[in-house]
Amino acid sequence: MRAMVLRSPTGLDRLALEERPDPGVPGAGEIRVSLHGSSLNFHDLGVATGRMPTADGRIPLADGAGVVDAVGAGVTEFRPGDGVVSCFFPDWQDGPPTVGDFRRTPGDGIDGFAQEHVVLPASAFTLVPRGYDAVEAATITTAGLTAWRALVVDGKLKAGDTVLLLGTGGVSIWALQIAKLMGATVAITSSSNEKLERARDLGADHVLNYREQPEWGRAISDWTGGRGVDHVIEVGGPGTLAQSIAAVRVGGHISLIGVLTGSAGEVPTAALMAKQARLQGLIVGSRREQQDFVRALDASGIRPVVDRRFPLAKLADAFRFEMDATHFGKIGVEW
Repeated sequence: MRAMVLRSPTGLDRLALEERPDPGVPGAGEIRVSLHGSSLNFHDLGVATGRMPTADGRIPLADGAGVVDAVGAGVTEFRPGDGVVSCFFPDWQDGPPTVGDFRRTPGDGIDGFAQEHVVLPASAFTLVPRGYDAVEAATITTAGLTAWRALVVDGKLKAGDTVLLLGTGGVSIWALQIAKLMGATVAITSSSNEKLERARDLGADHVLNYREQPEWGRAISDWTGGRGVDHVIEVGGPGTLAQSIAAVRVGGHISLIGVLTGSAGEVPTAALMAKQARLQGLIVGSRREQQDFVRALDASGIRPVVDRRFPLAKLADAFRFEMDATHFGKIGVEW
């Protein structure tokens, strides 16, 4: 069985396609899955480049989708031939958050999905949305579910709300599609006018180039008539948080998802307090939330935006493309 393996000392030039033993037949409560696709996340890049250390010989990639080959005793949720997609936190099945680290996250604390076959507990997967191929399905594991939880689960998004999205990466573009599906009005920022036009084509109501308007928080507030937006999808971290606070309404909701500008920095606490806004950190979501998301996708018919697809053997090139930050939406890997 082929698998992409990350060797120490970690780096993109240390990714190698190797032969690994076949995982065999599923035991009780398990399923065997033929994997055919994945998608890249900022977290995966951190592991692959060594910023987030992992064990020598780790198989990377948190997202994985494919087809069930066989089911073990007691498995009733899946049948051979079903399309399935992985869960970011396979042990978080339902309820409030129960994990705050990545010790059991595929591609980090345990082996991920850059391989041809896996045998894992059935509870580590959900069904894929109808009509999705493996790469499209894999985009929901991390980016899609993060956007869903931020807006729908935690944010209680409703029709007529206003949403601000930072950038045009995987989480933000998923959030754009979800917000428009739910009847929200959406503003989005980027340093690329070309990307902003693509976002407008997807339904964005207001676009803003943050390089041309450095005080974009005030500009977004002005766009709402001074009220501020109801929700902010904050992927930048300390370098953008002050502007996000300026943009949010009194009593609004900021979902702190990413740390693209650094893992630590100053928080304008007085401004946050004055806004009485809820600043909530989150990491992806539970299996139950993913199942709810899949049902919403089945009902809506929306499809993820995949910028480019790379073969598994070119995984290092896929990560380099991610590092260039020229992509719009998700980057896929398929085999």
